[in-house]
Amino acid sequence: MTTAPTAPPPPRVPEAIHRRRWAILGTLVLALLVVVLDNSILNVAMKTIATPAPVGLGASQSDLEWSINSYTLVFAGLLFTAGLLGDRFGRKRALLAGMTVFGLASLFSALAQTPGELIGYRAVMGLGAAFAMPATLAIIMNVFERHEQPKAIGIWTGAVGLAIAIGPITGGVLIEHFWWGSVFLINVPIVLVAMVAMVVLVPESKDPNPGRLDPVGVLLSVVGLVALIYGIIKGGELADFTAAESLVPTLVGLLVLVGFVLFEKRTAHPALDVTWFRNKIFSTSIVVIGVVFFALMGVSFFGVFYTQSIRGYSALQAGLLMLPLAVAQLIFAPRARLVVDRFGIRATCAGGMALITVGFLGYTVLGATTPIWVLIVLGFLMGAGMAHVMPPVTVAVMSSLPREKAGAGSALNNTFRQVGGSLGVAVLGAVLSAVYRDGVSGPLDQLPADLRGKAGESLEATLAIAERTHLTGVIAPARDSFLHAMHVVSGLSAGLTAVGALVAVFLLPGRTPAAPAAPGAPAGPADTAATEPADPTPADPTPADRGTGPRPAKI
Repeated sequence: MTTAPTAPPPPRVPEAIHRRRWAILGTLVLALLVVVLDNSILNVAMKTIATPAPVGLGASQSDLEWSINSYTLVFAGLLFTAGLLGDRFGRKRALLAGMTVFGLASLFSALAQTPGELIGYRAVMGLGAAFAMPATLAIIMNVFERHEQPKAIGIWTGAVGLAIAIGPITGGVLIEHFWWGSVFLINVPIVLVAMVAMVVLVPESKDPNPGRLDPVGVLLSVVGLVALIYGIIKGGELADFTAAESLVPTLVGLLVLVGFVLFEKRTAHPALDVTWFRNKIFSTSIVVIGVVFFALMGVSFFGVFYTQSIRGYSALQAGLLMLPLAVAQLIFAPRARLVVDRFGIRATCAGGMALITVGFLGYTVLGATTPIWVLIVLGFLMGAGMAHVMPPVTVAVMSSLPREKAGAGSALNNTFRQVGGSLGVAVLGAVLSAVYRDGVSGPLDQLPADLRGKAGESLEATLAIAERTHLTGVIAPARDSFLHAMHVVSGLSAGLTAVGALVAVFLLPGRTPAAPAAPGAPAGPADTAATEPADPTPADPTPADRGTGPRPAKI
């Protein structure tokens, strides 16, 4: 007696949407590019913005820092809430609203007349980005079938790396040919094109059963995240995390977030289902995301100073040197799913973390005369490592949750990425500053007493004061001190990433079985990332969609 072959599961995505899925992805990538590119493009314009009017705004060092930090503070603080609202009211609506706010704030930033105006408009840009970014990943989970999601997420992840790399290049070109506001004005036409494509191509999707609102939980999450990020930023700015200005908001943020978790465990309608973190794959993937961005953003912080202040490259040339990292991600990220299929998520992520670790170790031997091809190889190596870490863990996070909670999952993914990156810049930046200041303190004795404190703040400050006072004897020791500080921070980052690799080895699953779980059976820890999670929403009884996701009409 022969058994009839099992029919493949019916498609979850309506055919009309399935046919245009790659065009939808292109539209989402365009939105993602403009949001991520904006932060990296701004770094190139800092020197010009600091120049007195009419060339710049005459911004102080504190003004420059807060033009970046105001964006980060609002963006990270509202990511989770924005993801929840997208699930409830519609991800397309959240995306369009976010892009509208982002585009208008970009226009006003370009026309800012004072540093205070620029800081305020940058905060509004962060508000728009907080709604747009989680929606892009959530929509991907709703327009692609399960087997195509890893490839789509790989492309999404590669786009992040591309934006980080092309930002300084674009900024360098714009600053060389136009005024400083052009780095913001460039966003406007891109946003307009993306929004037209979104209206035409992107379908609406939402949680069909969102339940009651949880205003207390939402408020606690916003207050906790904003206070925590503010404390981290302030600690990095002061290079002292024990100062009251940093320690108090950090502790308040942590206490409020603890209160948020306790409240969510007890309320009948939580904004965040804390039981998600009992899933080992979900929680481990979230930790890996935070660790990678902690180390990577911290190192990228000093990479710009190494290429420009130590090696003497222009802003445009320094941006071009970041291309290998982006190219590697573009090549490998969409193909990471093939490596996962062959070796499993554990080996793939651990191998990627190992490559990143080797890249950080390479930074510990870079000197003032090291052949530049070494930096190019290290960048490609780290990009390849990122490409084999971020797509698998992002898929693991998103696949561990019901599809109707895609916005919340995307928001958590991006929140941990943003918090990890902010911590990396603040903590590793503070370590870099402390080691540099200690190393250069002796040579700075030859400067006037009233200039020593300012000169010790950074390599750029030392070089500027040495040039102004014609005391060039401090330049060589300052560069040596910076290189030593860079090596220390690189070593710390390598150690942290190595720990992340061990976490992946011990806590992420190996190769998942090819056979799907029996209908109605919950996924076990070993196959959660590879199988469709149970959807509490009753399936549509029509033959068009008998899968576990929301009904086609809701997509």
